[in-house]
Order: sequence, then structure tokens, then C-alpha cells
Amino acid sequence: MRKYFLLSLLLAGSFAGTAVYALPPPSSLSAREKRAVATPTPIAKSRVVVPEGRRPSTVVVIDPGHGGFDRGGIPHQRVPESMMNLDVAQRLKAVLQAYGYHVVMTRDSDVFIPLGTRVAIANSYRDAIFVCIHFNATPRSSASGIETYFYSSQSLPLASAIHYYVAGGAPSANRGVRRRGFFVLRRTTIPSVLVECGFLTNPTEAQYAQSVTYRQKLAEEIGRGVRERSMVASSSTSNRLAANTATVPLQPFIDQTHYHDPDLARSKHKRSKSSSKSTSSKRKHSSDSDSGSETKSKKKKSKSANTEG
Repeated sequence: MRKYFLLSLLLAGSFAGTAVYALPPPSSLSAREKRAVATPTPIAKSRVVVPEGRRPSTVVVIDPGHGGFDRGGIPHQRVPESMMNLDVAQRLKAVLQAYGYHVVMTRDSDVFIPLGTRVAIANSYRDAIFVCIHFNATPRSSASGIETYFYSSQSLPLASAIHYYVAGGAPSANRGVRRRGFFVLRRTTIPSVLVECGFLTNPTEAQYAQSVTYRQKLAEEIGRGVRERSMVASSSTSNRLAANTATVPLQPFIDQTHYHDPDLARSKHKRSKSSSKSTSSKRKHSSDSDSGSETKSKKKKSKSANTEG
């Protein structure tokens, strides 16, 4: 009897151990889900990987052209360029911030900022790019199209990417990429471009520019060019393999570096006029004084001759 009692205790202990340490497999899907909830698993710590396109590792300095008393364009132009520039620039700021870039504006309202100050803001950031927003104007109302300007060789990939998307997404003509020594492009030490988003003196393009949808489209295409500037094909033979997989072709450009910056030309013209006026005034004063001294000398000689006679 005692022997049977000990045997029963051993059997009960083995069943109890199985119940505690080895639960029977669940019989249904709902049971398995309940088991998973009831039995928490340790959480593994993992590093969040941010996509490269959204890493705020690059500063973008956006420069809305003109502003304040400087409306831009030509005299008697109906659509003010400075306000169009500012609107597209502010929309571009929102687009780039959504990508994760740190954005700096040279102006965020309708104020005048000197060219030197705009360049100084851009050059104060080492890891940055500079994007200047403009609209075009000319007395010839039939002129139309998109242009993108750069100056240094390091700026060509940025100019190529932005122009590729803006010209491709706009209904206007493609006037190409151009190399030109504008002050804000020549004096900046970082990759810099100036985008001409169409002619406000062209009736059709002026109508486009006054559309909120079109200005938003311009901002999105410029932002896309900024984001994908590293995808521009290289012109060197050593990077042919990379060029075959690139999505943005390197754009050909027209070299216009022999042209002068019109903004600086106007200021120089004003200075030359004022300096020429002051020079002519000095010459007149000098000639007057010279003629006066000469008259006095003649009078002295005449008086001396009369005395001797």
C-alpha cells in the first residue's frame, strides 16, 4: 500500500512539472495569439536608420531676389518680380524642410537686402548650397523660357539637377543652363545657382506665375533638383559606370562670363556719373583759378611796363 502511494506521488510531481515548464501547444490560432500576448518577449534595442535624402546634413540658403524698394524686372512691369520670388522661395523652404534640410532665408519678407549681405550669409555656412530665385524680364514680350545660371565648376551638378527638373516640369521653353558671373554666384564659396523661373513680361508666363499651383510646382521641382543633385552624371571617363546608372544627365551650358552683372553695371554707372560730375567741377574750378591768376599776371606786367615807360 505504501509502495503504491509513493508511486502516485511521483507521477503527480512529473505532471505538475510538465504543467509549469512545458505548456501544451495551443489548439487554435486565437489561443496562439493569446499566448503571445500573455508571454512578453524582450525588446531588442535597434538604431533607427534615417534615409539619406532626409538627413539634415546640408544647409540650403535660399535667396529670393530683389525686395523692398527694388521690385526687380523692368520699368512699368505689371507683375512685381520681388513678390513672386519671395513666394516661390517660401514654398521651396517648406519643401526642403519636409526633406529634412536645414533652410536659411536671406530674406523672409518684402525688404531690401544688399548683394554683399546675401553673399556673406551664404558663405557663413560651410556645408551648404545657395539657391537664388528670380523671374526674368525684357522689353520684348515674346521672350519666354526657363534659365539656370552658375559660375564655379562645383556648382554645375546643382545647376544641372535643378534645371533638369524645373525645365522638364514647366510648360515654358527650355533656354538652357548658362555660366555667368553674377555677383551672388561669383562671390559665394559654396555651390550656387540662380534660377530664372520664366518671363513676367511674357503674357502667358506672367499668367502662370500668378497661379498658386504653378508657383508650388516650381518650388517642388527646384526642391527635387536639390535633393537629387548627387545623381547627376559625371563628365569624366573614370565615372562612366556611375554615369550609366545616374538619373540626371549633366547639362550642357552656354558660357556668358564675358557679360557683366547688370546690377553692378547700374551701380557703377551711377558712381561714374557722380565721379565725372565732380571731376568736371574740379576741372572747371581749376581752369577758373588758372585763368584768374593769368589775368592777374597780365595786369601786373602791364602795370610794370607802364611804370618803366
